[in-house]
Amino acid sequence: MAKIDGMKPEAGQELYDVAEKVFPDIKAEPGQEAWIFMHTVPYEGSVGLVNLLTATRLGRKGFKVSLVLYGPGVLMASGTRGYPAVGQEAFPGHMAINNQLKTLMSEGATIYACRFAMGALYGFREDDLIPGVKAFNPLDVLDSALTAWQNKAFQLNTWTV
Repeated sequence: MAKIDGMKPEAGQELYDVAEKVFPDIKAEPGQEAWIFMHTVPYEGSVGLVNLLTATRLGRKGFKVSLVLYGPGVLMASGTRGYPAVGQEAFPGHMAINNQLKTLMSEGATIYACRFAMGALYGFREDDLIPGVKAFNPLDVLDSALTAWQNKAFQLNTWTV
């Protein structure tokens, strides 16, 4: 096998052009909304956390953010997560999703979780949600999407199984 010799980069050395931005930095106009719909298993991949970070960025760009959790996505809003005790991180990043949901709410986002998924699929109660997360009727999954559509909102939809 051929060996390629070269200088190894040092910690902190930038290897990419981090200053160039290809697209314009769009900010929300007054009253614009962003709706994020998530049907994803938390911690089974990066999509859940990445979408929460995207939702946070949308809020910081001035959009009124609504996050709709349904199916396995409701597990993201579990207020009883933690180890060895509720709210404690077993390792760095263990509570990243819960912490990001709390950041979203503290910055004005509204977060919804489907009652059907909570009860019928996962057996947890509304009282088990992170404080501030609003439980909703399963019929509202469609109506929330239609509300976003009627409001001409930006929509991000993620499905994973």
